[in-house]
Amino acid sequence: MLKRGLTLVAALCGLVVTAESGYAQSDRKKQKEGAVEATSPVALPALSVQEGQLSESYFLEGMKYFVLEEYAKALDRFQRAYAISPSNAAVNYKIAETSLLLGSARGALPFAKAALELAPTNPYYHLLLGQIYTNQQQVDEAIKVFARLTQELPNTEQYLFNLTDLYLSKGRLDEALKTLAQIEVKYGYIEEVSFKKQQIYLKQNNLAQALKEGENLIAANPEEVRYVLAQAEMLAANKRFPEATAMAERALKVAPDNAYGRLMLADLLRQQGKVAEGEAQLELAFGNAGLDIDTKVKILVDYIRRLPDEKVAAQAIKLAELTTKSHPREAKAFAVAGDIYANSNRKQAARDNYLKAVKLDPGHYKIWQQIVLLDGEMNQTDSLIIHSEQALEFFPNQAMFWFYNGTAHLINKNYPKATKSLEYGRRLSVGNPELLLQFNMQLGDAYNAAEQYELSDQAFETVLAMDPNNPHALNNYSYFLSVRGQNLAKAKMMSSVLVSQFPDNATYLDTYAWVLYKMKDFQEAKRILEKAVSLSSDATIIEHYGDVLYQLGQREQALKQWVKANQVGGASQVISKKIKDKKLYE
Repeated sequence: MLKRGLTLVAALCGLVVTAESGYAQSDRKKQKEGAVEATSPVALPALSVQEGQLSESYFLEGMKYFVLEEYAKALDRFQRAYAISPSNAAVNYKIAETSLLLGSARGALPFAKAALELAPTNPYYHLLLGQIYTNQQQVDEAIKVFARLTQELPNTEQYLFNLTDLYLSKGRLDEALKTLAQIEVKYGYIEEVSFKKQQIYLKQNNLAQALKEGENLIAANPEEVRYVLAQAEMLAANKRFPEATAMAERALKVAPDNAYGRLMLADLLRQQGKVAEGEAQLELAFGNAGLDIDTKVKILVDYIRRLPDEKVAAQAIKLAELTTKSHPREAKAFAVAGDIYANSNRKQAARDNYLKAVKLDPGHYKIWQQIVLLDGEMNQTDSLIIHSEQALEFFPNQAMFWFYNGTAHLINKNYPKATKSLEYGRRLSVGNPELLLQFNMQLGDAYNAAEQYELSDQAFETVLAMDPNNPHALNNYSYFLSVRGQNLAKAKMMSSVLVSQFPDNATYLDTYAWVLYKMKDFQEAKRILEKAVSLSSDATIIEHYGDVLYQLGQREQALKQWVKANQVGGASQVISKKIKDKKLYE
């Protein structure tokens, strides 16, 4: 019964078992790589028939589990077979192979070595041992195994490729070349071999031989443009620019639409001082949709570093336009075009390209930030409101977009919306002192304009608590107090501090003078305003100067200043009435 049971298991594993011959195998095709060849008959020490049958039984059961990929169970059965027959090469091999599959290269090593010692003519035993050494970074030992395999066993030339890679990993270049030569003797010309030889020659700084191998590659593959371009690149790297240029042109004759060939030719021409010709080639490359967007972006970023030079800007803009035309669905194409325009001081075009970028891919915070910044710089508050609101749809927790939105509403005198946005943004800025300062400054202005004076004062007080010398808060807070006629002593103190810091700032001088005016110190206000009007032609400052002159009884001089302020534009709403009636209205 035991004998029949063994025969059935053997049939399942693709093996024929006989107690007399050890673990002989049939010629059926192996179910797992190496399973048949690696377990070929090996002479065993004398075992009793019962021991032989039991060992074979464990081995075949292990093979069954191995085929089913139940490696832990397989290893257990192989180890049981090994306990009975430790000198069986096949058992040692399967223990090593299974241990390796279970992640234990160290446990596999002694059994792989034993298997090879017991059956040195089995190529699979060499291969397993070589693999284990390689996995353990014992490359020199792996080299010895593969060298022995290819030298001593017939029909193993295919493993010369493995040996070559091992030599290269250790930097043993001469031995790698010799091994590649052996491959060529056996198989003739192989593209991969020639390419590897070329790379080795380059590492050895043997340019002549590397170029020779390059010519071999080109001759064997005349339609393969990458070998021609590689040859051009080698020549260029060694500053043989005319030859490299000729080679790049040769490549483009084979493949006129090869964008990378165009890029290479453009760079070669540039390095030889042929700037216009190089730019023409670059434009051809950029107009080619086959040149990937990332390569184009990388080149354009290099142009950005050289802006705002006008000559550079002209070429950069041309390339950016070619990029967006050839990649109309790529957000990064329009984003980099926006960067080109922004750095060339072409704000409208920059914003238009950024808007196209976020239309394709709206999830880019920095692009939205650029959009609202440009809206602000161009004083397009309506656009700033629209774009900040669009940005907030994607980034509702980004305080900066609430800041721009609130500021735009403040400029447009929509004070309820301004304060609402600014308040929301301020709550988001609690952990950012600098941003919190900015929100409070804007809220100070917004609440004052909305006649919510207590909230305005609180906002300015918060700013000054954080930054006592903040110019914006000192100026606006003191001015608003003077206009309201409240806490003038505090207003005077704040504005005097500011003027002492910035004695030639006309706006700050005007604020200080107006505080003095409200305190009825007209002579000192006049002195300050005389300096302010000498520094600025602002209508408000000129009108204030006229008001002070009127209070000092200089009515004709006051009228002249009012007329001048009205001509400049931007004075108060009552300026016309002042001029008409020749009388001060406050």
